[in-house]
Amino acid sequence: MPRVPSGDGVSLHAEATGEGLPVVFSCALNTTSENWRSQVETIAPRGYRVVLWDYRGHGRSDAPEDPDAYTMERVVSDLGCVLDWAAPGERAVLAGLSFGGLASLHFALAHPERVLGLVLAGSGPGFKNPKAQAQWAESVGHTARFIERKGTAVFAERATEMTIGRHPELPAARRAQAAIAAQAPHGLAHFGRRIAGLAPPVIDRLGEIAAPALVLRGEEDAAYERAAEVMAARLPRAEVVTVSGAGHIVNIEAPEAFDAALVAFLEKLRAQGA
Repeated sequence: MPRVPSGDGVSLHAEATGEGLPVVFSCALNTTSENWRSQVETIAPRGYRVVLWDYRGHGRSDAPEDPDAYTMERVVSDLGCVLDWAAPGERAVLAGLSFGGLASLHFALAHPERVLGLVLAGSGPGFKNPKAQAQWAESVGHTARFIERKGTAVFAERATEMTIGRHPELPAARRAQAAIAAQAPHGLAHFGRRIAGLAPPVIDRLGEIAAPALVLRGEEDAAYERAAEVMAARLPRAEVVTVSGAGHIVNIEAPEAFDAALVAFLEKLRAQGA
């Protein structure tokens, strides 16, 4: 599989399938690019270049031992390196679930000239309230400690609702779970504490993002209901889709509905001359 060098020498796993408008998928915290495998099979044959990648510390990317190698600025830079490799000089649609959506928002604000559209699934703009931010950081820290003590195999077995969805018997969920279990515990722990737990909010800057955005949420993903409402209200060109009966990992729990909404959004962009 291809390896993409980051700006500080970390080797990133990335892969590109198909030809056409680039669509870059970024995963949820503690998951891997395997979570998006079904979307490759659906989207690429329709004339899109589907790009998957793993954050540093995740999946098949390098997991530096040094905690200082993990910052949000590095995530934005890494995403830029992957985009330069997969679609040099082109604008792309950035699709992210949960933390992947927040990372995509940060990239869109840093490099608006590279972003054609955003797909923000089960995601939010970060926590502006200091108390909520502190509670989130503590929650992420708790998960990091669990992964360090128990290992990624145990984590993958137990933390299914927020990693592979509520139907772990599905083939896509089983494949995603196996990939999560194979990760390096220290990489996930460093990433959680240093990046996800401390991620700066972008809520006050959403109005600066001119690119069209699809805000998508599972109907039963209650934790992200308010975040979806805020993004829909503040992003200048947002449309909202709620997938009935789905939870947080909406693309695995309800792939047909997720893909239908995604394809409709992409086709609109392409029809506008993207």
